[in-house]
Parts: sequence; C-alpha cells; structure tokens
Amino acid sequence: MRRILISVSVLVLALASIAVAQESRRFTIEELLKVRRVGDVQLAPDGKRVAFTIGDVNSDANRIVTQIYVMPISGGEMKQLTSGDRSSTSPRWSPDGKKIAYVTENQLWVINGDGDNKEQITKISTGAAGPVWSPDGKWLAFSSEVYPECGDNNCNKRKDEEADKSKVKAHVTQRLLYRHWVEWRDLKRTHVFVVPAGGGETRDLTPGDFDSPPYAAATGVDYAISPDSRELAFLRNPDKVEAVSTNSDIYVVPLTGGAAKNITESNRGYDVGPVYTRDGKYIVYRSQATEGFEADRWRLMVYNRATGANMELTKGFDLQVEELALSPDGDFVYFTAGDKGRQPIYKISLLGGAAQKIISDVFATSVQISPDSRMLVFASSSLAKPSEIYRVNADGSNLTPLTAINNQLLARFNLKPAEDVEWTGALARKIHGFILKPTDFDPGRKYPLMVLIHGGPLSAWNNNWGYRWNPQVFADAGYIVFTPNPRGSTGYGQKFVADISGDWGGKVFTDISNGVAMAANLPYVDKNRIGAAGASYGGYMIDWIEGHNNDPRFHYRVLVSHDGVYNLTSMTGVTEELWFTDWEFKGTPWTNKAMYERWSPHNFVQNFHTPVLIITNTLDYRVPEGEGLQFFTAVQRMGVESKLVDFPDEGHWVQKPANSAFWHNTVLDWLDKHLKEDGQPQMDTDEHR
Repeated sequence: MRRILISVSVLVLALASIAVAQESRRFTIEELLKVRRVGDVQLAPDGKRVAFTIGDVNSDANRIVTQIYVMPISGGEMKQLTSGDRSSTSPRWSPDGKKIAYVTENQLWVINGDGDNKEQITKISTGAAGPVWSPDGKWLAFSSEVYPECGDNNCNKRKDEEADKSKVKAHVTQRLLYRHWVEWRDLKRTHVFVVPAGGGETRDLTPGDFDSPPYAAATGVDYAISPDSRELAFLRNPDKVEAVSTNSDIYVVPLTGGAAKNITESNRGYDVGPVYTRDGKYIVYRSQATEGFEADRWRLMVYNRATGANMELTKGFDLQVEELALSPDGDFVYFTAGDKGRQPIYKISLLGGAAQKIISDVFATSVQISPDSRMLVFASSSLAKPSEIYRVNADGSNLTPLTAINNQLLARFNLKPAEDVEWTGALARKIHGFILKPTDFDPGRKYPLMVLIHGGPLSAWNNNWGYRWNPQVFADAGYIVFTPNPRGSTGYGQKFVADISGDWGGKVFTDISNGVAMAANLPYVDKNRIGAAGASYGGYMIDWIEGHNNDPRFHYRVLVSHDGVYNLTSMTGVTEELWFTDWEFKGTPWTNKAMYERWSPHNFVQNFHTPVLIITNTLDYRVPEGEGLQFFTAVQRMGVESKLVDFPDEGHWVQKPANSAFWHNTVLDWLDKHLKEDGQPQMDTDEHR
C-alpha cells in the first residue's frame, strides 16, 4: 500500500512538473515584450560589415529604446556602438565607410565604424532626422520641423520658446490636413536641410509653406543627393488642398539652393522614394498612376535626367512594388513586392523587361546589395520568428542567417509556423489566409476559433512578425487563430485590392464569412465557440458584424472592435486624409449619401446583440475616438453586454509597452470569458462536435 502511495505521489509531482513546464512555455504578451526588435539594415560601402538597430523594451521608461550595432558580413560577434537611455536610430555609413551618421537626442551625430569618436553634427533647435550623406562625403541632408515663415534657427527657437511660455494653447488653422495621425499640423512644416558633414551652419533647401516630404505620402526618407553631390531630389505636394490630394511629386534643386524643378508634374498620383543611379543618368522611384487612390498599384519608374522622360519598368507586373535598391554595377533594380502573404525579392533590368523573382519564401525588408553586386543582405521574419538579418547570393542561392538574436529566447516556446489555407469567396473567387495553432496543439482537442480581421483595408495579413496584433499571443492563449485576406488585401493582384472600394460590407463580408465557415468545420475547431477582433477597417468589420451576425453556418459569440469606423458620415467629418473616404465611398456624404448610408454600421443598431469590447484612443486622428464612443453608447442602450477601454495617451496604434500589455490582457480576458467554459480548450468529445 505504501509503495502505491509513493508511486501516486511521484506521478502527481511529475504531472505538476509537466504542468509548470507547459505553463512556462506559453508565449504571452509579457514574453512578446522581451523580443528584441531588429531593423534598419545598412551594408557598409566595402561590403564587409553591416550596421543595424535593435530595439528593447525599457519598462521603467515605458518605451522602446533602440541602439545601433555592427557585425561582420561573414558572421561573428556583433558590437554595440551606442548606449544609454535615449534611442539611437537611422545609422547611415559615410561614402568612405569610416563613419556612421545617426540620430539621437533629436540631433545628427557621427561615430566611427568601431564606435569611437562620437561627435554631434547639428544643434538646430527644431531637431534633425533622416540623415543622408552626399556621395562626396562633405554634406549631410536631414529633415526638420520648422515654422515656414522663419528664415533661420533663431526665429524658430524664439517661436518655440514663446509657445512654451504662453498660457494659451489653442490650435488655429485656416487649411485642411491641419492634423495628422497623432499630431496637430497647424503651425510647422517639414523641410529638408543640409549641413557640412563636420558640423556647421544648416541650410533649408525646401523653404515655403509646404511639407517636404509630405507626411501623408512619405514612405521613408524620400530625399536623395546626386552622385556629383550637386543636386537634391525631394518630395512635395503642389496641390492647394492637401487633405484631398495624393499628388506628391519629385522635385530637384541645387545643393547650394535655388529654384526647384518638378520632374513628375504630369502624374497626379503618388511619386515617392527617389534614388539616383550611380552613373547619375537616371532617378529611379515608385509611383501610383491614379489620382486620389492611395492603394493604386505601386510601379517602378525611371526618370531620364538628360531627356526628362519618365518610363515604367514594371509594366505587366500586377503586384505592388514596396522597397527598392540599385545594384552598384548599374544593371538591375532589386525590389520587394507583397505576394500572397510573403514579400519576395525581385530584380529587373534598368533597360526594362520581365521582373525575375530571386528569393520566394521570405518577408524581406531593408534590402542591401554588395559593392560587387554578387550578394544581398536583408532582414526577414515570419509569423513564427521575429526579424533577423540574412545574406544570399544575388541569384537567390545560399541563404544564410547572419543574426540569431532572439533564438535563445524563443527556443522554449516551439511556436507553430503559419499554415496557408484557401477557400471560395464571393463570386467564386479563391481567397487566401493563414491558420495558427497553439504551441501545445493537440489534434484530439476542440479549440475555440479566433478570427483576426486586418485593417487598412488596403493591406494584408502577412507571414511576418508583428508587435501590435501578434497572432502567436492569441494562439498560445489557447485559440485556433484564423487570419483571412479578403477583398482589399494586397498581394493578390490590383483588381483584388480595388474590389473593396465602394463595397465595404459586400463581397469582403462574404469572403470573410465563407472563410470562417470553412475554419469552423476544421476537425480541431469548436464551431460553437467563435470570436472575432479587428482594428481600423478590421474594427469597422467588427461593427458591421455586430449588426449582421446572422449567418446560418456559424455564430460569433464575442467581438472586439479597436478604433473601428462606426458612423461613416461622422468619421468623414473628423478624419484627416479625406482623399481616402472620397475614393472609398465615391464622393462625400453630401454628394453620395446613399453609399455612406448603405455601408455604415450605425444604421443597423436594431440588430445589435453580440457581446463586444470596444477600444478607442484619444490621440487617434485617423479614426477619432468618437467612433468608438458612439458604438459603445448604441450597444449599451440596446442592452448588449459591452465594455469600453479608452487610452488617453495613444493614437491609432497602442504602442507603449505598459499599455500594450494591458490591451492584450484585457482583450484575452474578454475572449476567455465568452469562449472558454473552464478557461481551457475542450476535449474532442461528441458533446463538442
């Protein structure tokens, strides 16, 4: 009898140990916040070293602190060049490879490639960002937020001091696009400056009452210096009412200052990202042809500096060109483009022709090319692995990881790779998405299904790592996670992107619903426990589902709406980028009232009955918090179980680490309450089939 008791005790202890071990392997938001954020890969001019940044959560400061690192391209130890409680960002090698320019404490600095001899370059009161070296190494271009009426730093400094001392904090404007994303834009403008590389007087190359780059159109630094170091290419929007215009043009101006020339005046869509070829004959850039459509196909273009002609390189290429890099030999442009949830690397001849896919199963960013054009360096991630740095031969062979910064941290979690799924959507169109499973997935269990709906809507769920809506956190909380890419998603051809415009609750709703019906019938999914969550357009779709939760094939038991569009008319009156609503709803609420009324979730309050968590952010100027407040008022008055969370210090995204942890835990508590009877996935029994 005693032996049996001992055996039972040992078994209990063993099971307890297993339970603890399993619990320690859960990938929670707390674990996500420990992941180091690798980015901004910059290959040295000699091709032997690579600089990059790593961001780490500073819990005490409640922010991400980023520092700069360097390592040999052949592999080996990485060296940290910057440190402290302030971020250092935007590392850029000098043309001779001896120094790195970067930004810290809102100013430009340079440091030797080995970390010695740190030197401050700018002391401009309005701050400096986005360093770009001139090819001769004598100048640094940068951007700064200035008062357009000021002609020097003393004027800007005086105005800032007066504003700080004034008891009146009123915003005053006489133009649209007076605020954007999380900031008011009623007084200052972004301008491009140059400063001697050794420090000295700064010079404004884009004076005037306009933004350069236009903050609504810019995709990065968006200015460049010609190979002879005599000319600057930059962006500006020449249209009077910027809030309804997507017309960013590329201008060129002498580095010594003077009159600027518009080189893309004939195109009324976005033109962005100018890059000079090494021989100085061309400027390569990305462009959209359709005026007012922010998700039009991004084309790869070439401007001939001698003839003034613009030519598209990617005719017939039906995906959106994202990032580009020029081969030093001058023969090819390498670029990335979203393709069914991945972001492969392509190349195309500067003379034109068909684009060639170099490497497929990656989500590549920060692509860099070696001086001999034989090797590429880039960052890549997946839904199961955070971003790391890789090198690959220019023909796509011999893919080799250079960093393994998060491998040790993630080794104990056994994160499952995303699984591609496909189903039939509206009008018999094949639709694609991903399924993620918990790390301890058991095919003999029935799990609740969590549907995550992406924002945009002109974007996509990709097989890449994220920190705001990381599907692994939901999966490891005990859910099967389904991320559909319905109409409007990028990476499936331009018609697929455009099909959502004017049809927000139509074909896309069918695409998602058919996908959920497919996922609900997977053998390991409990079709009686389905929830959905989304942000921005994804939040709109949640609000729409709240009034249309009547599919006979399945039922959503719980919803989460983050910064969701609720009343299309009121949202259009307070959002900032008015070209977006003008395009998506084919006019304004007073010129096309019927469409706004047809697709507005607030018109279906009588059907509201599904428990919903509503999240808003006070500093959200994209989908202002009034949208969520209206939605909460409606569900409360309808007697629907609901909860409101409002972050007073966040914009459209929840980014501060403490807020992010609170957000994730609040969302998961809400889902668990409604989708888990006992807080755990259910056994596969007849009762749960």
